[in-house]
Amino acid sequence: MFGRVKVAIMGTGRIAGTMAETLKHMRGVTCYAVGSRTKESADKFASKFGIKKAYGSYEELVKDPKIDLIYVATPHSEHFNNVKLALLANKNVLCEKAFMLNSKQAEAIFKYAEEKNLLVSEAMWTRFHPMRKKLKEILESEVIGEPTMLTASLGYNVAEKERIAKPELGGGALLDLGVYTLNFASMVFGNDVDDIISVCTYNDNGMDMHDSITLTYKDGKMAVLNASALAVSDRSGVIYGSKGYIIVDNINNIEGISVYDSDHNEISYYKRPRQKTGYEYEVEACVKAMAQKLTECPDMPHSESIKMLNFMDFIRKSNDISFPGEWKGIEIHDEEPLDIDDSDEEDYE
Repeated sequence: MFGRVKVAIMGTGRIAGTMAETLKHMRGVTCYAVGSRTKESADKFASKFGIKKAYGSYEELVKDPKIDLIYVATPHSEHFNNVKLALLANKNVLCEKAFMLNSKQAEAIFKYAEEKNLLVSEAMWTRFHPMRKKLKEILESEVIGEPTMLTASLGYNVAEKERIAKPELGGGALLDLGVYTLNFASMVFGNDVDDIISVCTYNDNGMDMHDSITLTYKDGKMAVLNASALAVSDRSGVIYGSKGYIIVDNINNIEGISVYDSDHNEISYYKRPRQKTGYEYEVEACVKAMAQKLTECPDMPHSESIKMLNFMDFIRKSNDISFPGEWKGIEIHDEEPLDIDDSDEEDYE
C-alpha cells in the first residue's frame, strides 16, 4: 500500500455514517467508496460524506481494485455472506459486531482469511480503546485488591427496529447489546468460564428482549450481566475487589473510570481522552496490522471473537433462540462472488 489507505463501507445506515464521519478526520486513511443495495442510497451517502465512489451493489464494490479495507456495517444476518464476498475479492475486512451469527461461521471466515493471508477483524470498538488499557493498568495496580465479582449493564429502547425484532436479521438483544457485556467481562476476568446461566424475555418473533446472564469462573469469580432492547440502562460496569471497587461509566464507550476504597471514598478518577468518535482506534489497528501483513488485530484476535460467539451460541441454545438457515452454507471455497441480500443496517447511538 502506498499513500493513504483506501477504506470502503458496505451499508449506509447510522453506524456506517459514524464510520464515514470518523474517516473524514483521520490521517493516513480515506473513505474512498461506499456500496449499498441501490445506487440512489449509495449516491446520497457519498454526497453527504464526500466519498469519491458510490456503488449500487456490494458485488460492484468489492471489484474495485483500489480498495484496501472494507468495513462491513450490515445486519448480523448478512455478515457471513458480506465478509465472504469481500474475501473472495481479496479484500481485507473490518466487520461490525456481533461478528457472525454463530461460532462456526466465524471459524470458517477466519480459516479462509488466513489461507489467503488477508486481515479480518471484528469491530468490537471497546477492545481497541485506550481506556481498556487504562482499566487494565488500574486492576494490575491492585488498588482494589483481588477483583472477584463484576456487574455490567447495557440497554437501549431499540426493540422496534427490524434488526432487533426479526429472526431473519439475526435479531435480539444478545448479539446487539449483550455482546458488549460479555466482552467487558472477558476483558476483566478472561474466558476460563465454568458455567453460564441465563434467562430472557421474548418478543412475538421469539427474539430475546431482556437478557440476564451469570458467568461463573473456575477460580471462583462471578460476572452478572444484563442487556435490554426495551429499556435504557445506566450502561455501567462495576468491578468488586477485596479492598474496594471500580465503576466504569459506559461500557459501550468508556467515558470515565472511578476507583473507590473500602469506605466508599472515591480515591481516583480517570477521564476518557479526547476522541473523534471512538471508531478511529479500530481503523488504526487494522491499518497497522495490514502494514505488518497480519491476518488479525492483536487487540481483538480471532480466538476472542470465536470465544464470545461460543458463549452466545450456548446462551441462545439454553433459551431456544435460533436464526433461519444460520448453520447452512458455512464452508468457503474459491468461487465466483455470491448474489446476496445486501440489506443496510441502522444502529443505535
